[in-house]
Amino acid sequence: MASSWWRWRRGCSWRPAARIPGPGSPGRTGPAGPHPAAAVRAQMSCFYLVKSLTSACLNMYSISRLHHTTSAVFCYSKPRSGEKYTDPFQLGRRYLKGLYEDIRKELLISPIELKEMSEYYFDGKGKAFRPVIVVLMARACNSHYNNSRDVQASQRSIALIAEMIHTASLVHDDVIDDASSRRGKHTVNKIWGEKKAVLAGDLILSAASIALARIGNTTVISILTQVIEDLVRGEFLQLGSKENENERFAHYLEKTFKKTASLIANSCKAVSVLGCPDPVVHEIAYQYGKNVGIAFQLIDDVLDFTSCSEQMGKPTSADLKLGLATGPVLFACQQSDGVQQTTYLAQRYCHEAVREISKLRPSPERDALIQLSETVLTRDK
Repeated sequence: MASSWWRWRRGCSWRPAARIPGPGSPGRTGPAGPHPAAAVRAQMSCFYLVKSLTSACLNMYSISRLHHTTSAVFCYSKPRSGEKYTDPFQLGRRYLKGLYEDIRKELLISPIELKEMSEYYFDGKGKAFRPVIVVLMARACNSHYNNSRDVQASQRSIALIAEMIHTASLVHDDVIDDASSRRGKHTVNKIWGEKKAVLAGDLILSAASIALARIGNTTVISILTQVIEDLVRGEFLQLGSKENENERFAHYLEKTFKKTASLIANSCKAVSVLGCPDPVVHEIAYQYGKNVGIAFQLIDDVLDFTSCSEQMGKPTSADLKLGLATGPVLFACQQSDGVQQTTYLAQRYCHEAVREISKLRPSPERDALIQLSETVLTRDK
């Protein structure tokens, strides 16, 4: 089953927006189709859905076994750089000191209440997954091009901008989903209300746009504005569905790219453009970010069923309660182990990420990106 979706994925290109028909175009059925929950009910009984998902959740050792028995998927990367490193996040954070302080400087605004809302999630308690990938990619590309071991100021700015765009999207998502908690604390909309939360998200996004304009590179500006468009289109895709069974999974993967992977892919491409003039390197950076981003979201959808709220820092089974059919549910509709099959699909995307980044010259940062793609599969929150 997974192989058929994989063949579909390898035949697609996510990047150019023009290749994806818009609402009303041939090949797309209106702006909002039937609700995903209704489509799931038409495919199988509620009993079988719950049975398939819960049996997979209780059988968590199978995920670990699947990961270990397919570890050879990462074995053909180029020789490592020889320089010792441990945690890719630790290596990435070396170049991100003062990240959240710098973001808060971008949000020096009044009144006080709006400032508090805008800074609410920039407390430095997260892993900074996206900024870490961006600075590691920047150094990997710089090293590949001219053996430079420095991160340019403009490349570091991309890391800040990526985190700001991501956070703004979280604030808006929580309003749409009426979420009550995120990262182990109350959401902005629950504390200050939905209307003010929307304005806070808009403000963070505008501050990110100003920081992007200061970089002054029109190519980079074009690349990252595509992310904002993709976020909006992805949210609209989530509101709709597809009648056809095969189209439904393609719809899900397209939504996953636009809402999650586009930011990582285009941020990686942006820093490669700033550090290296070679279009081949730009494509390597983009493909790595795209594949890691999709794998990250697939595992997030798995954890929505297999982890507890305390571990995730947000309510679990939220997508199912909202009637959103994610990977585990779509695979369960095919009477297969939804959790295991989604995990297997994520492994294939990580495989592609490793294959792409291995094309760069060996460096500690390139090797850290290889290791980071592997940690996506084993994360527990």
